[in-house]
Amino acid sequence: MSNITVMRVSRTLVSVAILCLPALSNADALADASAGPAPAVPEKIDEVIVTARRLNEAREGIESKIGASTYTINSAALAAAPGGDNTLLNQVILQAPDVVQDSFGQFHVRGDHNDLQYRLNGIILPEGISVFGQSLSPRLIDSMKLITGALPSEYGLRTAGIIDISTKSGTLEPGGALSLYGGSHATLQPSVEYGGSSGSLNYFISGDVLRSDLGIESPDGSSTPLHDRTTQYHGFGYFEDILDAANRLSMILGTSTGEFQIPNQGGLQPSLGLTVNGQADYPSANLDENQKEMTHYAILSWQHSAGTIDWQSSVTGRYSSLTFNPDLLGDLLFDGIAQHAYKRDVAFAWQTDLSVKLNPAHTLRTGWFVQHDKATTESTSQVLPVDATGAQSSDVPLAIADNGLQTQWIESLYLQDEWQPVTALTVNYGLRFDHLAAYTTASQLSPRFNAVWKSASGTTLHAGYSRYFTPPPFELVGGETIAKFLNTTAAPSVTQSDAPLAERADYYDAGAERKFGDAVTVGVDTYYRQSTNLIDEGQFGAPIILTPFNYLNGLIKGVELTFNYSAHGLTAYGNLALQSARGRGIETAQFNFAQDDLDYIAGHFIHLDHEQRITASGGVSYAWGHTRVSADLLLGTGLRADLTLPDGSNIPNGANLPTYEQFNVGANHVFHLGDAGTLTARLDVINVLDKVYEIRDGSGVGVGAPQYGPRRGLFLGLSKSL
Repeated sequence: MSNITVMRVSRTLVSVAILCLPALSNADALADASAGPAPAVPEKIDEVIVTARRLNEAREGIESKIGASTYTINSAALAAAPGGDNTLLNQVILQAPDVVQDSFGQFHVRGDHNDLQYRLNGIILPEGISVFGQSLSPRLIDSMKLITGALPSEYGLRTAGIIDISTKSGTLEPGGALSLYGGSHATLQPSVEYGGSSGSLNYFISGDVLRSDLGIESPDGSSTPLHDRTTQYHGFGYFEDILDAANRLSMILGTSTGEFQIPNQGGLQPSLGLTVNGQADYPSANLDENQKEMTHYAILSWQHSAGTIDWQSSVTGRYSSLTFNPDLLGDLLFDGIAQHAYKRDVAFAWQTDLSVKLNPAHTLRTGWFVQHDKATTESTSQVLPVDATGAQSSDVPLAIADNGLQTQWIESLYLQDEWQPVTALTVNYGLRFDHLAAYTTASQLSPRFNAVWKSASGTTLHAGYSRYFTPPPFELVGGETIAKFLNTTAAPSVTQSDAPLAERADYYDAGAERKFGDAVTVGVDTYYRQSTNLIDEGQFGAPIILTPFNYLNGLIKGVELTFNYSAHGLTAYGNLALQSARGRGIETAQFNFAQDDLDYIAGHFIHLDHEQRITASGGVSYAWGHTRVSADLLLGTGLRADLTLPDGSNIPNGANLPTYEQFNVGANHVFHLGDAGTLTARLDVINVLDKVYEIRDGSGVGVGAPQYGPRRGLFLGLSKSL
């Protein structure tokens, strides 16, 4: 990213991108100033535009970010970076401070495994079942904020990071583009986006199709992994009706479908000594496992803004499903089980947020959130029978069906006051109540307190405390009945299986930011989190479905350093983060672990498998006329792996993988075609140095298989304005 702005927010944010960016996506940052004056705007249309801008500002003001650390990426920065909006959303977020990449497209914020909440225009999007696929495309982004730290009371349930996306709008950004992007790994990605308006109605739509032979990270470091094709479809629509100067109705529709082959390691043979219908050999290159993921969502929202009162009320529905199809013979021989797995989650939610400015010194905010989920789990497993000694007793597979249906209710309520006792000091304090009823029942009243001091010289100090309550990811909780698998090759060595619990945490955050003129901003932020029933996730078994479990205790702490520069067509940023993330005692889902590991973790704090001690990211971008060149960097000291001692004993997550770095470069140029609009050409090189590095080596708590970062890739794109 070429223009990541780091802000410690002490007042309502105004979306500069909405006010300033013209119509087209990739070409916008380089629009020709000599194109002449814009045609006169009819008075009615101009009134609608002014109202839309004011309502957007009011919507921003409903949310308070006092004391939180907020990192903003706008659409211009996204378009300028290598890959532009053709990259997946997780690759965009990796450029923010203290965000660590993992296998299967996952990433971790501040030492947490997942614990991320996505919002569209301030509206919570219920969680879905997704491992590889990215449900949200960068093409819909006008600006995106990653909000972390000690959060105000309106943020809850998922608190490691709030990814708040302001979507594009047809009123403020009319027009669009038709694009074609592709290159290495047989990648081909056509896309279209368009926005427009008619009177008080406006819309923005986007869609793309991605086909690639690198759908999931390579398991062996090769640039052409075996059996790794993916086809993905993304669609998005935003529709808005401005009823009058104080009210608007909006609807968001989105869909995502991804089909993934599970890549193979070559040159391996089964090592369990099993025989299936007389066959014992099976080349690993012939394995044929596949996974399909689907997500559909819809949001209907009503916003009101008049005088001192601003509120937004929304209803949301989300459907998501995941289907894993095994290689029946190969999985049985390699793993002792071949499981066809299907999971589906249907969620509905109602969210209302209200802001009332009581007087110049006090702004009161309150709201509620209610969500209902229904999850379906269906699996059919092929296993082999074993005798009392554990030896295979027959080579004829048995079929075991294990299905389940579960529901979840979440209710949340918050109240907070933003108080400005003096001009330089803003204090935000409040309470939040959350209640959960699902596999487990729990509730908590959580106090929150934040203070921000901002001097006239450009120095900002902030400090805060938040009590957190985090439900386990309901849609991922398994429904397997362990007793059904006894006396088979899929029987676990540990039969205890306690249901996942809600996590409770105390979170402390403090930091400072200093501006030097208008061009340079530097900052430092520190955090400390102490958890009970710390939630983590792992991949256990062949289906690529993550399973949640709890550590009894968790300790996570870190420090972040940030730098930003922007002047004279040059933008640059750099982030450096140091973290420690540890847990002790496995409290739930114990059947996924060996008894030796359970015993060791019960008496020792171990590093979490997703801890990366040092993480750095940075980038630079320079615009010259209608041409922009850019480069960015990811660097990390490696995730965790198991450590085998000389006596043969094992320390879970006791080692870390080698340090790695990945450089990416890009360039784009805008050709102006007169009345025909613009044509933007771009060239991107990912992993310029062709660095071969491991993300995972296949060992560690909940780690399923080796994974490597992407090899060097060359990509070309053309985008024609519409």
